[in-house]
Amino acid sequence: MAAIAPWATAALSGRVLATAASPLDANDICYRLPKVPQPEFLPMSRAEMERLGWDTLDILLVSGDAYVDHPSFGSALLGRWLCAAGFRVGIVAQPRWDSPADIMKMGRPRLFVGVTAGALDSMLAHYTAFRKKRHDDAYTPGGAAGARPNRACIVYTSMVRHAFPGIPVVIGGIEASMRRISHFDFWADSIRRSILLDSKADLLVYGMAERAIVEIATRLDSIAHNTNAHPPTALHGIRGTAYVAGNPDMSASPHPGPLQEGEGIKLPSHEDILANPRLLMTATLAMEREAHNGLAWLVQMNQKRALVIAPPAAPLGSNELDELYSLPFTRLAHPSYSKVPPALEMIQFSVTSHRGCAGGCSFCALAIHQGRHISSRSADSILSEVTSLTKHPAWRGSLTNIGGATANMWNAACKGNQAKCQRPSCLWPHICAHFSPDQQSLADLMKSVSKLPGVKHLRTASGVRHDLALTDLSYLQSVVGEFTGGQLTVAPEHNSSRVLSLMRKPPFAEFERFLAAFDRISRQCGKEQYVIPYLISAFPGCTVEDMKELAAWLRQKNWKPQQVQCFIPTPGTVASAMYCAGIDPDGNPIRVAKTDAERLQQHGILCADERSHPRSNHHFLDSRKEKVQHSVAKPKRDLNRR
Repeated sequence: MAAIAPWATAALSGRVLATAASPLDANDICYRLPKVPQPEFLPMSRAEMERLGWDTLDILLVSGDAYVDHPSFGSALLGRWLCAAGFRVGIVAQPRWDSPADIMKMGRPRLFVGVTAGALDSMLAHYTAFRKKRHDDAYTPGGAAGARPNRACIVYTSMVRHAFPGIPVVIGGIEASMRRISHFDFWADSIRRSILLDSKADLLVYGMAERAIVEIATRLDSIAHNTNAHPPTALHGIRGTAYVAGNPDMSASPHPGPLQEGEGIKLPSHEDILANPRLLMTATLAMEREAHNGLAWLVQMNQKRALVIAPPAAPLGSNELDELYSLPFTRLAHPSYSKVPPALEMIQFSVTSHRGCAGGCSFCALAIHQGRHISSRSADSILSEVTSLTKHPAWRGSLTNIGGATANMWNAACKGNQAKCQRPSCLWPHICAHFSPDQQSLADLMKSVSKLPGVKHLRTASGVRHDLALTDLSYLQSVVGEFTGGQLTVAPEHNSSRVLSLMRKPPFAEFERFLAAFDRISRQCGKEQYVIPYLISAFPGCTVEDMKELAAWLRQKNWKPQQVQCFIPTPGTVASAMYCAGIDPDGNPIRVAKTDAERLQQHGILCADERSHPRSNHHFLDSRKEKVQHSVAKPKRDLNRR
């Protein structure tokens, strides 16, 4: 594999260029280009470009989601980040896929086209746990279904190729990230190769893309000033990316300098995995481990081609996150839409405080996509953002959430050597001694936010990791007593110790301890409040007997769930490899409910009225909750809570 070309290591005047040979510091803002003035909305049409005085775009982003100018929507976030880096960016959202006309309406961009399926894998967005078509899509105006194609990254890349022959195409987002190596596809019931090979894109960005996408743009911009064509290796070697090389020689270097011992890991080839699905577990665990350790290059052979995966990009530092979330998002849908995407209504006035999740649950994409390292914004940045929200024309006084993938991990840090860590989770099978949460600071921050002028309500409705909350009763007292607006959703997932171990979730006794504490604090505060548990049926290793035991516990508590999440083997997760291969991570055989009849049997034990017509269009448990407060007057309900 060729090393990065010499031109790629030279920075243009007034610019900083990060390469594998000269990576940026984790807290260094990764741009020095003159800033492009931030428009009210990134353009979606030629007329909008003309109003901005732009004759051409530098970068076009194509997304399977509607364009909502909110930091929770990836295209808006990266588009504004690129504008801040000095690039002119346009968005094509949910284009028709029977013609490239929508892709072409703003003209050929100068540098590259970025493609994403959106906030969800397009197959997950379209189909339920029982492979039935969904009837809605929260990321489409009006919630209409069917606005994006199946396997959107592949379809959109093909459209871009037809629209703009020869232009570099970069795929990213959750669909590309979690399908970056061989993976099990539940909807095709087969093992598929890397989506980079199937899409024929030039580069795949995995994980959070801010560093990689600016480096891609900067490299291509440097080429555009010197030549009309980019070398085949122009985008090789960028951290947080994957590319395909023709040379399968593992001794050759995919980055400047030879591979040192321990730097390069050869994954089982795609052909070997097809012949022996147990090897899918080997590959998935290696990908998961290196997403956390952040050192090794991964190589997977696909016939005579090598898929090369660079180590993950360094997480953004606190200063960079503050800079990112200070960009002028309108928190509105693009004015071309006559209806609002339902997702905006849920998150319009929520604030992201941090990234990453230390949990490492085997069924979850978060630790593989965002990483287990927690990157937190400063308190001043969060307070400043909330202050700006109170001036928004749609503000009504209620802040729906301050958090991230897990609500109570803001400012958490690892005190150990992350590069040498062999644990798959910071919290399982027990909380690591090196993991240092800072939940009291989070409680203090929430109190400060609630005192800001214009803030009437601040609620934490979900996302609290209950085992972590139990380690700081002062934090738990604040959350339950001050910031729970009547109900709190937590995720015990199951009550079987064996199933919970396969999930990498804490013992069920921890959830029961949490319930007791929640009950006690609610009573002390004179509040009538409810706990809503998320539960999963048909998880790999779970049996009918396990589900009956869970149902018996629910009956004892008088909980009657109407919807339970039936396990969906989403691409790239360890649990998906369990489902496919029928083994646990140690290679021991486990029972797996694979047919719809087996899965529906387990699901129906908790949802007896849904056995014939499973309602699994949503991934949440809608239960009749257990009342935990009986002795005091019923308080006025907060109608603004989530």
